[in-house]
Amino acid sequence: MQVEDWYTPPDPKVIRQEKQKARELRKSQWWKNRRACNTCYYCDTPTPAKKLTMDHVVPLARGGRSIKSNLVPCCKSCNTQKKYLLPIEWKEFLNHIKKN
Repeated sequence: MQVEDWYTPPDPKVIRQEKQKARELRKSQWWKNRRACNTCYYCDTPTPAKKLTMDHVVPLARGGRSIKSNLVPCCKSCNTQKKYLLPIEWKEFLNHIKKN
C-alpha cells in the first residue's frame, strides 16, 4: 500500500485560509499571553517570548486547523525539526534522538 492510496493532500485554498487565521491570532492578546511562559511547548527550553514561534500541534498538512487549541509556542529548533509530524510521531522522534 502506497501513501497515495490513503493520503489526500489538503486543498491549497484551505491551507492559505488557515495560515491567514494563524497570522491574525499571532497579533492577538491571547497569543501574547500564551507565549509569555517563555518556554518551548515541546522541549521545555527557556526561550524569550519574542523568539518563540507559533506551531500547529496537528500540522495544516495533516488536517490541523488554526484554532487556539491547536496552536502552541515553541522554539525555532523544535518547529523546524517537527515539520509535519503528529504529536505521537514527534515524541517517537525525540525518543529516538535521546537513545542515540
